[in-house]
Amino acid sequence: MLLPRVLGEQDARRKSHMRDRMSLDEHWFSEAFEAEGMAFSLRITDKLHDEQTPYQRIQVYQTSHWGRLMVIDGCIMLTDRDNFLYHEMMSHPGLFTHDNPREVLIIGGGDCGTLREVLRHPGVTRAVQVDIDAGVTEAARQFFPELTQANDDQRAELRFEDGLQYIAAAGDASFDVVIVDSTDPVGIAEGLFGASFLRGVHRVLRPGGLVVQQSESPLLHSEGIIRDLHTALSEAGFSSRATLPFPVPSYPSGWWSCTIAGRERDVHNFRETAARAAAFPTQYYTAGIHYGALHPPAFCRAVFND
Repeated sequence: MLLPRVLGEQDARRKSHMRDRMSLDEHWFSEAFEAEGMAFSLRITDKLHDEQTPYQRIQVYQTSHWGRLMVIDGCIMLTDRDNFLYHEMMSHPGLFTHDNPREVLIIGGGDCGTLREVLRHPGVTRAVQVDIDAGVTEAARQFFPELTQANDDQRAELRFEDGLQYIAAAGDASFDVVIVDSTDPVGIAEGLFGASFLRGVHRVLRPGGLVVQQSESPLLHSEGIIRDLHTALSEAGFSSRATLPFPVPSYPSGWWSCTIAGRERDVHNFRETAARAAAFPTQYYTAGIHYGALHPPAFCRAVFND
């Protein structure tokens, strides 16, 4: 007679847990994706910052389990708990694909996490970060200081201006790697995904150089944004391209990607020995992760490779 009573208690606990999960109120931040019929939510305990800059609205929250959360125009940008996944994959695959990356340009990346990862590479002699909104960097400095640790590195140069205009004015063959660490391709970031901008990136890259572009969700955007990005890269003169998927739980679908494209080089090969012997710590990136990301799942393989 004990079994029915125990099962009943378990069922009650399960139903109570279901109610907790479904009762979202002002104590939760939710980002809804109407086109996909889904949403992602984090329990918040405090609002730490709310600022409307000339370009966008920046908010920072304290969450119960994910540390601090940065939101821009209602979209999750990063959390303490999982931002390393994005920043490491935006940085290390590209730098270990290039033969000898010395001068790196970051377009966007105002939270400075990608800059920090780039400057972990001792061979980098100069890293220029160009973000249009100084408010993002100031919010990161105040609320995510671990991301801005490299801002005072003598190799770092922070510029707050339009990335499109910076590329247009930059000299030919002036960088080894360009990383486009942008927000979604809408509003002020829309132009960073087009062939015109990417032709400018191709021009400022030295022979053998490469571009790394954040390229949205493999599950949600393979046949749209990612396919269109490969087309734009091809039109811009990049003959070799590969999209690398990786997890980011707080991003739409929990799955994200970066796309690497090379000027006069094959991006499907990388300095594996150097990656395995890296003298700096990582939390996600390894040579094995890099190799695996170059071999994407069957459903997106045709889109993800040139």
